Amino acid sequence: MSSPQGIHVAHIIIDGQINTPSQVQSQPDRDIETFLNSDAIAETYWQLHIQPRSTWTQELDLRPSVEKF
Repeated sequence: MSSPQGIHVAHIIIDGQINTPSQVQSQPDRDIETFLNSDAIAETYWQLHIQPRSTWTQELDLRPSVEKF
C-alpha cells in the first residue's frame, strides 16, 4: 500500500533495555552486549527515514543479538 502524501509510517518494537548510563550503572554485573545500543537504534531509525519508497519497512523488532528467542 502506498502513501499518496509520501509519509512512511513504521511500527518499531524496541525489545530490551537501552544502554543508557543509568541502566548500565544500575546493573554492573550485566554483560553490555545484552543492552540495546542507543546509537545503533538511532542509526536504524535513520535508515528507515532514507529507505527507498520501493522497499519501505512496515514493522521492525530490535533486540540484542544475544537474546534467546
